[in-house]
Amino acid sequence: MAIDESLAFTPIAIALLTVSDTRTSSDDSSGDILAERIRDAGHTLAAREIERDDAVAITARIEAWIEDPAIDAVITTGGTGLTGRDVTPEALAGLAEARAIPGFGELFRWLSYQTIGTSTIQSRACAVVARGTYVFALPGSNGAVRDGWDLILAEQLDSRNRPCNFVDPMPRLRER
Repeated sequence: MAIDESLAFTPIAIALLTVSDTRTSSDDSSGDILAERIRDAGHTLAAREIERDDAVAITARIEAWIEDPAIDAVITTGGTGLTGRDVTPEALAGLAEARAIPGFGELFRWLSYQTIGTSTIQSRACAVVARGTYVFALPGSNGAVRDGWDLILAEQLDSRNRPCNFVDPMPRLRER
């Protein structure tokens, strides 16, 4: 489990969606953290938006990005908690042809436990592949965004990560 520096890095295009009823572009700190990490890793920040906590609106925004062949992955932050307004997992489940990646949420909670203990049980972090595009849903806290990117996505979205990564199978994600 390591980055093989002898291999060429393949940058991907990532869209970033903050889900919040209260955040704006001027105070979206978790979105800022993710945007910086995406760029620092050598990837392209293809789009960045804020959407209110509304499953239909979230699904519509993500569907538009999935239809864009220039976007390889979507990362959301926020809306993964337990309150009535936290609907990001439901929005991902509503994506056409979405296939769950259960290990993402399981690993996120296991890693998050190291930082916040049993409070991690309140996270519904999740991921899907929808029509050939990865969609990852992280909680909205700055710590959760750091954990999700630094401990999972930075490696899995690096084409040099061995023994495997999310980038290598991208050309085959639409196979039937």
